[in-house]
Amino acid sequence: MMSFCHTPADLEGFTWLSCYLTTNTHFSFYWSFVTVLLLVFITAPVALLFGFGGAVAKRSTIAPLRWFGKLYTNMVRGVPELIFFLFVPIALDQGFEYIRYKLLCEDSSAPVYQGNDFVVCTAAKLPLSSAEAWVHTTYNFSLAVLAFAIVFGAFAANVIDGALNAVPKSQLETASSYGLSKRQTFWRIHVPQMWGFALAGLSNLWLILIKATPLLFILGIEDVVYWAGYLGKTKTSFFAYPHGDWRIWYFLALLIFYLLMTYASEKVINRLSRRFARGQATLGASEDKAAMA
Repeated sequence: MMSFCHTPADLEGFTWLSCYLTTNTHFSFYWSFVTVLLLVFITAPVALLFGFGGAVAKRSTIAPLRWFGKLYTNMVRGVPELIFFLFVPIALDQGFEYIRYKLLCEDSSAPVYQGNDFVVCTAAKLPLSSAEAWVHTTYNFSLAVLAFAIVFGAFAANVIDGALNAVPKSQLETASSYGLSKRQTFWRIHVPQMWGFALAGLSNLWLILIKATPLLFILGIEDVVYWAGYLGKTKTSFFAYPHGDWRIWYFLALLIFYLLMTYASEKVINRLSRRFARGQATLGASEDKAAMA
């Protein structure tokens, strides 16, 4: 905040607005945009890894692994995302604390569920009560990333599984006739060819992931929606910078932010689509040939 902002009541016009927009709470609002970007750019590769693992598990010749892959994808797809976003962080948090309870607490024989409360010793708490605020924020954010990755990984698994099935079998048979093993055929032919078929479905999941980021609020993380609602609502003279109901302007900023993210995503997706379509008999490859003719 600038030096002339020490007496907000004496300010007006652009000077008042410049001071208002540089308060500590507004910097928290600006940082929340970074939080959203971190969520999508960390969650996307983790979810893709989960999805690839789930798709491979579904195709495994090992029965327990195949059952696990099918159970994971079908169970997650059949339950509303909101339930998982609420259940997974709580379940993981209590699971981690239970393990620490057994390892670190002196009296670990007592039941952790006492009525409706989950009770462990102070040493088993995650994070510790003495930890700094950023540790608590990072821990909650990590649980949120894991919850998002599990849900979207299940959808990605089905997309990748369908893309693996879409690769022409003739290519795989040709690779086998050249002496490639099943493992070599899978990693050198099957997987590289699969991405071109999977991109459309994965790009839709990416856009859905962007739209799902406001769910961070229900996980206790102060995201853009929380700050827009808090800063935009009416502020009385009790506050340093009183104003009326400005939520429409704050949510308009969020609208522009998400539209820009969607626009940039579509540009990148179109580039990737052309890249993966090269050398394949797909619509993207046909369009490229027509453009060059």
